[in-house]
Amino acid sequence: MIKIILSGANGFVGSRLFSELKQGPGFQTVGLCRRLPQGEDSSGLDAVGDLQQADLSALLPGVDVLIHAAARAHIMKDEVSDPLAEYRRVNVEGTLNLARQAAAAGVKRFIFISSIKVNGEATIDGRAFSANDKPAPEDAYGLSKSEAEQGLMQLAAVTGMEVVIIRPPLVYGPGVKGNFASMTKLVEKGIPLPFGAIHNKRSPVGIDNLVDLIIRCIDHPAAANQVFLAGDGEDLSTTELLHGVGKAMGKPARLIPVPAALLQFGATLLGRKAMAQRLLGSLQVDISKTCELLDWKPPYTVKEGLRRCFERSN
Repeated sequence: MIKIILSGANGFVGSRLFSELKQGPGFQTVGLCRRLPQGEDSSGLDAVGDLQQADLSALLPGVDVLIHAAARAHIMKDEVSDPLAEYRRVNVEGTLNLARQAAAAGVKRFIFISSIKVNGEATIDGRAFSANDKPAPEDAYGLSKSEAEQGLMQLAAVTGMEVVIIRPPLVYGPGVKGNFASMTKLVEKGIPLPFGAIHNKRSPVGIDNLVDLIIRCIDHPAAANQVFLAGDGEDLSTTELLHGVGKAMGKPARLIPVPAALLQFGATLLGRKAMAQRLLGSLQVDISKTCELLDWKPPYTVKEGLRRCFERSN
């Protein structure tokens, strides 16, 4: 029996992972969250408050693996006065607080759910990001994740606790928020969208594929002290993804073929350059190291992942 602590157990990724771990044989899992959910099943959950002040001394004895999925997520319109300081407080200080306690308690492995933003914001000329690239974060969120990774690797070198870092790109699945949710709502309503001629390439990862990868990293010997990129193993344009969303929903995506350059120009005038980059630019990930080192492959295609996404949403 592998004893696991999972932080962020009520978040988008964490809740799906927590469900799988509770059902899977061979795992004994305690889920951590900032506060217990009201009016929902809270069995197996423990409230720990703010990460940077959390005290896990009563929970850590006998724990084999700590999976850290809690974080201050990327926020499109951050209203705090100093976003970088806030990201560092939660994503760096909070992460290292848990990791130091885990190492001191003899936890064997610490799995950190990071972000592809550590690699950067975009890829060019078909050159996909790889796990061995030099970190090149461009925003406060990506920088905080990169700094947390560096602190974890330093801690691993000093204490001997194994660290596994997983960097997902766009994660889609039931209940996801952000651009993906906004786009699916527009497709569902049949609203025409000007994305019928976008020839970019982006690498998404379905929630079920990501969860499967995390579980593979729990006890795989080759995962120790490695960085892995997550993905479905398929690159799609925004046009292709929206058509796939429409098919999965049983409602055709109404896409108008507006040139990407014109959309980019309009977005720049409106101050929406960052959003345009996510819709029009490319972000490809190379998961060959992940697949080869862990003897793993994504169990679901993008088509299957989208179908499962909307089957659960209905």
